[in-house]
Amino acid sequence: MAIILGLNAYHADAAAALLVDGRLLAAAEEERFRRIKHWAGFPVEAIRYCLSAGGIGLDQVDVIAINSNPRANFWRKIDHVLRYAPDPGFLLGRLRNARRRQSILKEIEHHFPGVRFEGEVQRVEHHLAHLASCFLVSPFASALVLSLDGFGDYASAAWGIGQAEKVTMTGRICFPHSLGIFYQAMTQYLGFPHFGDEYKVMGLAPYGEPTHMEAMKRIVRLGRDGGYSLDLDFFRHHRENIHYEWDGGAPTAGDLFTSQLEKFLGPRRQPNEALTQRHKDIARSVQEMYEVAFFHLLNALHRRIGLEQLALAGGCAMNSVANGRIHQQTPFQQTYIQAAAGDAGGAIGAAVMVWCGRFGGSRPEPMTHAHLGPGFADTDFEQLLLTHATNLELSGCRSVLLTESELMARAARAIADGQVVGWFQGRMEWGPRALGNRSILCDPRRADMKDILNQKIKRRESFRPFAPSILREEVGAWFETDDDVPFMLKVFQVRPEKRDLVPAVTHVDGSGRLQTVTTTSNPLYHRLISAFREITGIPMVLNTSFNENEPVVCRPSEALDCFLRTRMDVLVLGHWLITRATEKPV
Repeated sequence: MAIILGLNAYHADAAAALLVDGRLLAAAEEERFRRIKHWAGFPVEAIRYCLSAGGIGLDQVDVIAINSNPRANFWRKIDHVLRYAPDPGFLLGRLRNARRRQSILKEIEHHFPGVRFEGEVQRVEHHLAHLASCFLVSPFASALVLSLDGFGDYASAAWGIGQAEKVTMTGRICFPHSLGIFYQAMTQYLGFPHFGDEYKVMGLAPYGEPTHMEAMKRIVRLGRDGGYSLDLDFFRHHRENIHYEWDGGAPTAGDLFTSQLEKFLGPRRQPNEALTQRHKDIARSVQEMYEVAFFHLLNALHRRIGLEQLALAGGCAMNSVANGRIHQQTPFQQTYIQAAAGDAGGAIGAAVMVWCGRFGGSRPEPMTHAHLGPGFADTDFEQLLLTHATNLELSGCRSVLLTESELMARAARAIADGQVVGWFQGRMEWGPRALGNRSILCDPRRADMKDILNQKIKRRESFRPFAPSILREEVGAWFETDDDVPFMLKVFQVRPEKRDLVPAVTHVDGSGRLQTVTTTSNPLYHRLISAFREITGIPMVLNTSFNENEPVVCRPSEALDCFLRTRMDVLVLGHWLITRATEKPV
């Protein structure tokens, strides 16, 4: 038996995954246990969870596989130093990062005292782990594989061919040129300073027009071979010691752009400054420029390699708007993107790469669902409710244990009545999206539902859209696609004649970031949406993550806390239904 523990460590979205004889048993991000978004550092709690889920001790692990190899692209690094003469702080920062990434065994000894790890540590180059994470768990026998992100192991993009159990990297774009850095820098410029805020720019973009494209084409320059480069006069990351915090907390990054960018585009927006049409137009232009460069590269790779299937990974693979346009803008017929496309997914990629490579194993079953995190039973929920009985009574809450049929009827009716329902079921999702196990569900028919959600729970920017979960068999009737989108990583247009029927999940440009739900991937969630359809005629619900400006809830206690401190109307924990005294009769 081969036991492999995959890790994404010392970077944002630290995570662990457990692979036993090629079977993926568990995977989770550290943020869910630490309750700090995008937690960066060594994923101790995620490791503990994965080992516990597999009933395995650390002393039984054969290989710890890590999605980073500081020795990769060594001569490129030397060339960078000679070419750009970065300041000493830049070099010292890189050396410190390299030393941290080499200290895995010391971390294991520190966090697991008294447990002897007798296996080995195997390092997988960052982008190779990304490529493995999307192809080796895909349904494709062969595919073009592409990884795009900020940078990792001195590269910002890599591509190649996936064939059977093998991933071969055939090309890369190296630091400092990076589409991820471009998008992150422009996100900072637009007044969204937190790590991972790029999705806010994506949500803002449809409110603007691409009036700044000439400027964007100077910032990002396209190459003849499908590549791209940055005008480095506008960026700091290649010369100066940008403040990065990756060790033991929320990740932070200093400004990536120079004062030249402000001279070129005008003053940056401050985080508390009102959004103007100028900001919206720049956001639209940033998204447009990303797509131009993205499709430029994809089309060149297709001409060169010729495969019709695409497996996509890396932080940029979270750009669901661009992902939804791949089939329109390129010859690729099918695209697979794993649930945790960003750096967390590298934990799975590193583990699967070692399994297929060193052990010569067969590929795991295709990842068709993301239910790889902790799960709980009705008895766990009952004990929680007993423990908090006094608090629930004082809060005017009632709880009842229902049969599955009763639960479906009452929960669907509550959603149809305009109530906000917290839905906690099964195993927690892997990746950043709530996919029907740790979700907040609402009626997509109500035009005011976005405001209701923001007032009651989310308190987020009004321009950000909410997403629909739709029955797979109904997709073609409601969206301008018939694609499988199990992980909510593609945006498509809602059919024009349907938009007025589901305004809460239709963005200003007529689009929706859909999740398709099947009877095999999530039978309970499919049954709930079906029950909602029976009441309303609408085969979808509004689905947003179960949280309040925090990581998605992991444990039942966190779900109950979120329910009690917000104005959520109904909480479902397994077959337990908890309501407030203000609940409408159902």
